[in-house]
Amino acid sequence: MPETVWIIALGAIVAGFVQGLSGFAFGLVAMSFWAWTVESQLAAVLVVFGALTGQVVGAFSVRRGFSLPLLLPFLLGGLAGIPIGTAILPLLDARLFKILLGLLLVVWCPIMLFSRALPPVRFGGRLADGAAGLIGGVMAGLGGFSGPVPTLWCTLRQMDKDSQRTVIQNFNLATLAVTMATYCATGVVTAQMVPMFAVVAPAMLLPTLFGSRLYIGISEAAFRRIVLGLLTVSGVAMLAATLPTFLA
Repeated sequence: MPETVWIIALGAIVAGFVQGLSGFAFGLVAMSFWAWTVESQLAAVLVVFGALTGQVVGAFSVRRGFSLPLLLPFLLGGLAGIPIGTAILPLLDARLFKILLGLLLVVWCPIMLFSRALPPVRFGGRLADGAAGLIGGVMAGLGGFSGPVPTLWCTLRQMDKDSQRTVIQNFNLATLAVTMATYCATGVVTAQMVPMFAVVAPAMLLPTLFGSRLYIGISEAAFRRIVLGLLTVSGVAMLAATLPTFLA
């Protein structure tokens, strides 16, 4: 148990800093540490708790805009997807969970790295925005991964930096709050998990604040390249460690 606590704390520290700087990606970064040793359902709950905590901190430390017409399709889709992800979570095999996470990292991160070189996506309108939100909601219910798909979609649409942060931070805050409430109401959160909240919250608090302070002064594009490159390597390593035993 002490080793697990240290791994949980380390994941929260690094993920908190990344989320403070970028406004998203707590789950991907934290699970790069936690998926190796933390049971999948506990890891999912801690990701939702940590990501929600980071979004609350970010609401006070980083100024966010708000545009309801821009946000609404994402939010409606996200709220519809949360119950689906929550229903799937208890049925998910731990090894399959790690494989899916590894695939997500290996596929999503390189796309994000090179997405600025792609032509902007114009089709679909609000319906496509809602579909991206729906997938984000399902991923939120599965373990707090609300940000990757909507973030990728906003990037492919080539929204400006402020518009994208408006969508992603408000979307994440709303969907993660609903996901955490759903977890508590449906019994996904157990009494045995609560002490781990006391590990995650203080571990991530200062790194999140530090990342938020650096957000304005550091090149977001350069930092994103570093983080996404490391996450891609982590996804490859996760697949290499899990696929052989799963297939066997």
